[in-house]
Amino acid sequence: MRLKPIDEQAVVVFGASSGIGRAAALRFAQRGARVVVSARSAEALEGLVQEIRAAGGEAVAIPAEASDPQAVQALADGAAAAYGRIDTWVQLAGVGLWARFAETTPEEWRRVIDVNLNGTAYAAMAALPHLRRSGGVLLLVSSTEAYVGMPYQGAYAASKHGIHGLVKALRLEIRHEQLPISLTEIMPSGINTPLFDKTRTKIGTKPMPPPPLYEPEIAADAILYAAEHPVPELIVGGSGLLFSSLRRVSRGLSDGLISLAGFALQHTPDEKSKAAPDNLEQHLPGYDQVRGSLGPVTRSTSATTWLSTHPAACRALTGAVLGSAALMTYRALRGGAKAQNGPEDAV
Repeated sequence: MRLKPIDEQAVVVFGASSGIGRAAALRFAQRGARVVVSARSAEALEGLVQEIRAAGGEAVAIPAEASDPQAVQALADGAAAAYGRIDTWVQLAGVGLWARFAETTPEEWRRVIDVNLNGTAYAAMAALPHLRRSGGVLLLVSSTEAYVGMPYQGAYAASKHGIHGLVKALRLEIRHEQLPISLTEIMPSGINTPLFDKTRTKIGTKPMPPPPLYEPEIAADAILYAAEHPVPELIVGGSGLLFSSLRRVSRGLSDGLISLAGFALQHTPDEKSKAAPDNLEQHLPGYDQVRGSLGPVTRSTSATTWLSTHPAACRALTGAVLGSAALMTYRALRGGAKAQNGPEDAV
């Protein structure tokens, strides 16, 4: 399937007020796409639109609440009306909750599922009719927790596992109907976004994902790559790839490592009360930015993600490694054969 270059695309980024979504919206606009940005805060979106326009880009804002299917449908229709079509829809609106399952209330559970999982489903329902008309891209951002659940994050992990299941089922339907739609699941590892600064926590401290952490632009670049290249999924960050691969190989070893270190590694030194303001129910002002406050422990590059988004280089590297291995094997076999035969007899 051939996709449009980004500078010819009309793009919806839902969840654009901060973090990966804001970074992706800025990247799309820098590359010449016409961007519709959405989140629940009109004020946060207006600041983003002004930033994009000040840099010479084109963007409009349409606020929407992810858990409201009517609002999501209005976003899709408004985006199509603004630019005549939708070429790429990026869905990453989400909230978090750090709490033991025993301390999670039904209302908190429902809110995380409503925004993260149901909101993703509503977005897909609203976007697909527009995308199927002339072809396009649906990018659903989950997490490496779609594969590996972490303690303190029962609701969050459940929502991301749900997105993963939705993607697998939806991909089969798209293939069966031969729709001109590229569906990609983006699975970020721990990313330094404001999520950890504004999330609700009941663990006594401001939370963080287990290190290493990566800067949001790495995930944004993976999103832009998938907007131009049909790929089924992209894991952002080597740590996520390591743990998801380990999970497939040995569930016991994966669970053992997470049980051993997964609790302590999610605590920062900063104390935070469960009564502190958070963004679970309402937008929390003051965090409308790309990066969070975990900068000193983050990485600005990821070799595994770079190779995933540069397949030619990956093939060349793989070929070089295999070639070197073959040469070493040949030399070892040849040396063994000479040793076995002994020196040639003198004439």
